[in-house]
Amino acid sequence: MSAPTAPATGTYRRTPLAPYAAAVTGVGLVTSAGTGVRAAWHGVTEGLAPSVGPRPELEGLPCDFFYSVTDCDPREVLGVAAQRLMDRFAQLAVIAAREAVADAGLDPSVWDSGRVGIVIGSAHGGLPFYDEQHAVLAGRGARRVSPKLAPLSVVNGAASSVSLDLGVRGPSQSVSTACSSGTVAIGTAHQMLRSGACDIVIAGGAESTCTRLLLASACSLKAVSTRREDPTAACRPFDTHRDGFVVGEGAGLLVLEHPDHARARGATVRAQVSGYGASSDAHSAVAPDPDGLGIERALRTALADAGISPADVGHVNAHGTSTLSNDLIEATMLRRVLGESPLVTSTKAMTGHTLGAAGGIEAALTVLALQHQLVPPTVNLDAPDPEIPMEIVAKEARAASFDCAVKTSLGFGGHNAALVLTRA
Repeated sequence: MSAPTAPATGTYRRTPLAPYAAAVTGVGLVTSAGTGVRAAWHGVTEGLAPSVGPRPELEGLPCDFFYSVTDCDPREVLGVAAQRLMDRFAQLAVIAAREAVADAGLDPSVWDSGRVGIVIGSAHGGLPFYDEQHAVLAGRGARRVSPKLAPLSVVNGAASSVSLDLGVRGPSQSVSTACSSGTVAIGTAHQMLRSGACDIVIAGGAESTCTRLLLASACSLKAVSTRREDPTAACRPFDTHRDGFVVGEGAGLLVLEHPDHARARGATVRAQVSGYGASSDAHSAVAPDPDGLGIERALRTALADAGISPADVGHVNAHGTSTLSNDLIEATMLRRVLGESPLVTSTKAMTGHTLGAAGGIEAALTVLALQHQLVPPTVNLDAPDPEIPMEIVAKEARAASFDCAVKTSLGFGGHNAALVLTRA
C-alpha cells in the first residue's frame, strides 16, 4: 500500500504571490528553561533541568506537576499595581514584549504611528483568574466576584496588555487555535506585513494554565505524563517510553518588520519568516488526522509560500508533544515531505507543553538556532522509538550548517500551522 499523500496545495492560486520574507529584528522569551533570550537559550541548549515539581493545587491528581517560570517575578518587573490588572499569561506576554522591542532597538515614537500591530496567540487566556473567581462565586456569593473578571480572563488579554504597556495604536488582535495559536499568530503577522497593513508586528504566544480543572481534564484524556517519580524527565518526545506531555507556562514573542522598514532604519536582522501555511484536519476534536495529511498540507503550503524546496530544510523544531500517537504521526509526515536530512528536535522536553504559547516560544528558539547554527537537543530522549523515521537530535545540542528551518504546530480541533524560517 502506498504512503498517503496530501492533496496538492496552492492549485487554486492562478497567480502565486512572490516569495516574501519578514525580518525578525527582536526576540523575547519567558520559559521554565530561563527568562530572557540569553537564559532561555542557555537552558535549552545546555539541557539544564527545567523548573518543575509538585504543585499544591494539583495534589491528588495523577499528574501533580507543572513546568513553571520561577526566575522572574512579574510583581518586581511590572510593579504590583500593573501586575494586578493582568492575568499571569498577560504578565508573561508583557515581559517578553518588552525584551523583544528592546532587542529590536525600536524608537518608542513608532508606537503612535498606527503602523505597528500586535498578534498574540493563547489557547485558554486567563483561565487561572476565571477559576479563582468561580470559587469565589461558589463560596462567597455573587457580590464578591471581581469586576475585573472579563478583562482579565479573555483570550485577548495578552494583546491588550502589551498594547497598553507599550502604547501601540495599530491593529491589535488575538488568535486562539489551541496549541497552534502562537504559530498562527506569527503567520498572521507575516501576512499583515506582506499586505502593507503594518510596518512592524509584535507576534507570538503566551499561556499560563496551572489550574486543577485543566490538569484534571488532561489526566482524564490521558494526554499528560504521570511520571511523578522524576518530573524533570517526564516530557520525552519521540522516546519509546513517552507517556504524555507536561503542561508548562511561558511566552515567546518576535518583532517582525517589513524588510524595507528594517533596512531603512539599519536594524539587525536575526532571521527571516519566509513562509506560512495553515490547514484544518476536519477529523477529530482531540486527535490529529492519523495519516498526518492536515499538517502535511500546512507544511507544503508554507514551503510553497517561501519558494523553498523540501531538500533545502536543514532543521525542524517539531511540535513533538511526547504523546504516543502524535509524535509518530508528525515524524512520519516529516519524513514523507522532507526526507531523511533535516535535524529534528522537540524543545518541549525543556519548556513543557505551553499550549497556545508553544508556537511563539519554539519559533523564537528556531530563530536562535538559525542565528547560532546550533540545533537544541531533545534532552530526555533515552530510547529513541524505532518507528520514528527521522534523525532526532538527542541529549546534546548539535552544531550544523543550515539556511532554512521549519516550525510545525498541531492543535486540538485539527488546527495545523507551519512556518518556514531562513537565515538572515
